[in-house]
Amino acid sequence: MRAALAIAACLVLAACGQRPAQQDSQPAADATRITTWLLPTQPGATSPDLRLDPDGRLLLSWLQADDNGTHRFLFAAADANGRWQHAPRVIVDDRPLFANWADTPHIKATADGALWAQWLQRTGSGGGAYDVVLARSTDGGRSWPASIKVNDDGTETEHGFATMWAEGDDRIGIAWLDGRHTSGHGHGDHHGGGAMTLRSATFDVALSRHDESELDASTCDCCQTASAVVEGAPMLAWRDRTDEEIRDIVVARRVNGTWQKEDPVHVDGWHIAGCPVNGPAMAAHDGRVLIAWYTGVNDMPSVRIAMGDGKTFDAMHEVETGPAVLGRVAVALDTRQAWVAWLREETGRQSVMLARYTPDLSREIERIEVARLQARGRASGFPKLVSDGSTAWLVWTDVEGDKTLLRGAHIRMN
Repeated sequence: MRAALAIAACLVLAACGQRPAQQDSQPAADATRITTWLLPTQPGATSPDLRLDPDGRLLLSWLQADDNGTHRFLFAAADANGRWQHAPRVIVDDRPLFANWADTPHIKATADGALWAQWLQRTGSGGGAYDVVLARSTDGGRSWPASIKVNDDGTETEHGFATMWAEGDDRIGIAWLDGRHTSGHGHGDHHGGGAMTLRSATFDVALSRHDESELDASTCDCCQTASAVVEGAPMLAWRDRTDEEIRDIVVARRVNGTWQKEDPVHVDGWHIAGCPVNGPAMAAHDGRVLIAWYTGVNDMPSVRIAMGDGKTFDAMHEVETGPAVLGRVAVALDTRQAWVAWLREETGRQSVMLARYTPDLSREIERIEVARLQARGRASGFPKLVSDGSTAWLVWTDVEGDKTLLRGAHIRMN
């Protein structure tokens, strides 16, 4: 059902210079309360990533565009109440840093207290090739003394759209789209080269590589990948690509050290000749895994969700269908509810949407238009969402004047 925003939601949107949607006059008894979450970012910030670390802290990373045309990769940590613990810290400040509106860098904490960061770095002289780079910090992100290229193929091709997960207490797992077989052609048709592939590997505290493998020999070229750990086993989600140009979302789980064959979450049967740049999002909690994705099957945009147990997924639920749906999904899952965020655009105005469901997806509890944006097209990027069970945190990209900037919301149940 569509529930009303609490009064505080109107306050946060007004503070952000954004106008709330028309809502019902009386809020539902279980409606959420939304307040502004002030972020430690500056104009020019984009590409946010938002994570909960094992101790309940919030980690926010982003790209900062500087006036000289370069970018820096920054992060900051907040406590469980959203209070920032330090000024932004630099992960990498390097001219070859590659910024892409859809290929977000990531940050992740492991239980040993280390921070891991992943970003893209240009390679070669042509400007269209880049590698996935990984680094580890043991002093809270004050320094990042060493980094390594995740892909070690040495080809001047595209590598990116990575996802990271914790491997035990002190290792990191990472999967990425790898263009080593494309002969430099990525982000589109094969053009006589090979297909974009999906690969994964594990890295230890010394940044040594282990167990690298190819999971899929033909993937969509530029859709985000997603990962979650379900009862100790990592699961990956990505957009597959068949010879017939069917590009549905598939998942694979690693069992006893071996990646299993991928399975479709739902057989959408979406035939599309080019990449929609609209990958899945996934979150896990207590043996359950929530996945959301965008499809344009039958020329009708739709955001869909499904719940699974790490082995199979239940029936698909349509969150929203219609020409206004942009997708760019984010999800969170906790004991009390499942969350999904997405973007839509109507009459030339984009909105950040948020829906809350019961944990089994049997009932939609609430639907909120969190913000109406000034951003157009790709400038709004991809929102990020996490939940600790009592509070959800949402971050998105907007535009003010000629600068991008990040906005945040703190969402608490009444």
